[in-house]
Amino acid sequence: MACHNFDLPTSRRDFLRTAGCGFGAVALAALLRQPLLGASGSFTRSAALIANRVGKAKNVIFLFMEGGPSHLDTFDRKPLLNELAGQKLPPSFKLPVLAMGESNTPIMGSKREWKRHGQSGLWISDWFPHVAQHADDLAVINSCVSDGINHAGGVCQMNTGSIFGGRPSLGAWVDYGLGTINQNLPGFVVIKDSEKEVINGTRNWGTGFMPAVHQGVEFSPNGSPIRNLDTPKAVDAARQRSKLDLLAELNRRHAATRPDNTELEARIRSYELAYQMQAEAPGTVDLSKETAATKTLYGLDQKETAVFGRNCLLARRLVEHGVRFVQLYSGAGSGWDSHTQLEENHGKLCRSVDQPIGALLSDLKARGLLDETLVIWGGEFGRTPVSEQNGGRDHNPTGFTMWMAGGGVRGGQTIGATDDLGLYAVKDKLHVHDLHATILHLLGVDHTKLIYSHQGRPERIDQNEGKVYPGLT
Repeated sequence: MACHNFDLPTSRRDFLRTAGCGFGAVALAALLRQPLLGASGSFTRSAALIANRVGKAKNVIFLFMEGGPSHLDTFDRKPLLNELAGQKLPPSFKLPVLAMGESNTPIMGSKREWKRHGQSGLWISDWFPHVAQHADDLAVINSCVSDGINHAGGVCQMNTGSIFGGRPSLGAWVDYGLGTINQNLPGFVVIKDSEKEVINGTRNWGTGFMPAVHQGVEFSPNGSPIRNLDTPKAVDAARQRSKLDLLAELNRRHAATRPDNTELEARIRSYELAYQMQAEAPGTVDLSKETAATKTLYGLDQKETAVFGRNCLLARRLVEHGVRFVQLYSGAGSGWDSHTQLEENHGKLCRSVDQPIGALLSDLKARGLLDETLVIWGGEFGRTPVSEQNGGRDHNPTGFTMWMAGGGVRGGQTIGATDDLGLYAVKDKLHVHDLHATILHLLGVDHTKLIYSHQGRPERIDQNEGKVYPGLT
């Protein structure tokens, strides 16, 4: 058999794929306990990579408030803001470089009412009364920091670890490291609250240099969540199967001489996954199976909460059916960005997500799913204590809030702190890299061992900088 220069094995994987007509790949797949993805013998790494998982979390639901919610008006109470409202920033506080370039603007107070909630006494503002009912389940992290001062860099880093595009997303790393629980559904699903484009687009749930098979699958925010899933009425199951088998064979032949093109492998996998989803996915996303009480709990009967309530209910059903990582976007298109009229903007958005998020936590707990589902809330950064025109706040990546619940997280605690005006994280600072390392830890994955080799360089989600914060568990 002739061996062309473009067929020469360049790695042990290539050797096993081609040696003995590819039977080496069969043995390798058996050792890894992974199904072969076609005759090429390609495979994805999965739970076999992490043999001894100890984390409680099996799934993640990431509630992403795109645009940067104000920590100063939601979960990080700062009485000094109102005491100094209208005054210039004290000399002891130095403004970082701000996205809009302010340098001498006055301090802006918070109009929120704050109360302690739960046995833990967590401070939560009146913008989140339903979430506040779960105070004892929340670990509020008031000391998050990021490197991105604008939305493009901030959203990119919170999703991929870097302010520059081109790296795999957190969901892709989780899918790569742990694999899917349900072979008939995607391992990573993304749902926005509108048709607006999230800044950076699909790169936020892409795979960068990693095989494309691990990328997020975007569900529709309107109508049927999965577009073009239903088989045409004139095509029966046998005909559909034969069509896909022929298409797969043609794709495998085309991919055989292009082993480094992961897009081809992902395309082959996507057709097969779509066929499998035709049997299981319609039932998974069918909200008509839910009781009227459950729909009311999530706010599906109210205009302002219906969209995010639907998405939260879908997220619960998806993790219930084995989807590993679900990311919900609120304010797609930087909706939480409030350079002006923060009261109106945040007030509307908080009302749209508060009841659905509270319902999600209640529902997960009632079904015994909260212990194994890590729920994360936050955006790409927070807002500044100083004002902009017409009652707005600028971006603040030097100190902001996120919270986590479930998945083995010890609730009812506040982690870290910002200074008295909420400008800088000053205690137990957690960089985005640390957050990513900690999320993987909660999933039972050692972030220092979850490695993908790219161009001879061992790559990690935290870019070799993150540290696990032990105080969450």
